[in-house]
Amino acid sequence: MSASRPAAVIVLAAGEGTRMKSRTSKVLHELCGRSMLGHVLAAAAGLEPERTLVVVGHRREQVVEHLAQHAPDAETVVQERQGGTGHAVRMVLEQVGALRGTVVVTNGDHPLLRGETLADLVRTHEAEGNAATVLTTEMPDATGYGRMVRGADGSVQAIVEHKDADEAQRAIREINVGMYAFDGALLADALKRVTTDNANGEEYLTDVVAIVRGDGHRAGAHLVADWVETQGVNDKVQLAQARRQLNDRILEAHMRAGVTVVDPSSTWVDAQVTLEADAEILPGTQLHGATRVEAGARVGPNCTLTDTRVGAGAVVINAVCVQAEIGPDASVGPFAYLRPGTRLGRKAKVGTYVETKAAEIGEGTKVPHLTYVGDAEIGEYSNIGASSVFVNYDGVEKHQSVIGSHVKVGSDNMIVAPVEIGDGAYTAAGSVIVQDVPPGAMGVARARQRNIEGWVERKRPGSPAAEAARRARAAGEDTPGDGAPGGA
Repeated sequence: MSASRPAAVIVLAAGEGTRMKSRTSKVLHELCGRSMLGHVLAAAAGLEPERTLVVVGHRREQVVEHLAQHAPDAETVVQERQGGTGHAVRMVLEQVGALRGTVVVTNGDHPLLRGETLADLVRTHEAEGNAATVLTTEMPDATGYGRMVRGADGSVQAIVEHKDADEAQRAIREINVGMYAFDGALLADALKRVTTDNANGEEYLTDVVAIVRGDGHRAGAHLVADWVETQGVNDKVQLAQARRQLNDRILEAHMRAGVTVVDPSSTWVDAQVTLEADAEILPGTQLHGATRVEAGARVGPNCTLTDTRVGAGAVVINAVCVQAEIGPDASVGPFAYLRPGTRLGRKAKVGTYVETKAAEIGEGTKVPHLTYVGDAEIGEYSNIGASSVFVNYDGVEKHQSVIGSHVKVGSDNMIVAPVEIGDGAYTAAGSVIVQDVPPGAMGVARARQRNIEGWVERKRPGSPAAEAARRARAAGEDTPGDGAPGGA
């Protein structure tokens, strides 16, 4: 049985999160490429709800801005004071009106929650005809959690807080996770009758479960087998634990789909990264954002790629790549930095200590080492000599250089933009190219060498260099020349 489309998903994200000890809203702390709230919204999106409503409160400006950027379809509801979970949901209904159909309530600080789990919650809720369905799990140690007391038919009879539970109830391992599915109309009616008659003076959704049962409606529960995914995050230690658990889950899914991850413990992959079967990820690699690694490509060791595409069969070693495109069978690194706008064609090479930015490098072209290529277009099967710099910035604006196909740029060249080097041209080593070089021409732009004899001995007398020069000169003077007397 498939779950129907809920009328709404309500995400509670108004808490202060004091234990995070941060100026950033608790739900905006990131793990695996998304905020905690972002992971919850991604799980909720699988339900295709008619409306997604996020309750905001503490540091609401941050949360609202984040939603505008990452979840613009989500609606926000302000909870001015922290009056409990029931109060938060009541604020939603007072703002948007009655919600007809199934209403799911979840929390913005549960980043490990799976979309499949929410779908199963809705299926159980509707299949059993419940007025309220509680998401539950069995904890190895249930201390401090509300226990689920069930009837013979499996329905929920009560949710008993740990401090109020007797010995038999404390032996129950099934606990309330704090997420629910409700009948929208019955939820609205019950919330009007929730009191603040408790130690904290707050309105709780657990009371809604009791009220609908008292009205003669059925309350049920959906048990989650994996208790880990139901855990919330309250401090930086738990955030790190959740990050590790979520990363392990992501890597396991990729490996089961045919990706080789040599060392999962040192590999970090964001939730939105795409890895094709037979891609190989080596130790110490981080893949962020919308990075995509195609079949047969090898990335690592020690690479950090952000929003970068790696073509089939390409090899990337010890490199940092940001918003770059690496073509099929291309080679990058070791120790290369591909900045935004870099595009490498098939079989292109960017080698050791090379930095590129806004550079289109054609098929088979090589930039082997010690070079900066910025704001440039290079054709096919060209070669850029070592220690060359594309001088693209005049202090005010950036300018582009265009290098043709089958060009040989000599070592230690300065390519001063804007300039164009035509197909098949060469430039001499040590040149400063400030004018266009026609196709097939040799560009030479360097001063004539001049040797000043005896300079070191005159200017640096007594130095080791001067003494070495003196000895070498003396040895040369003592060597007989051609035709000199005294030969054998």
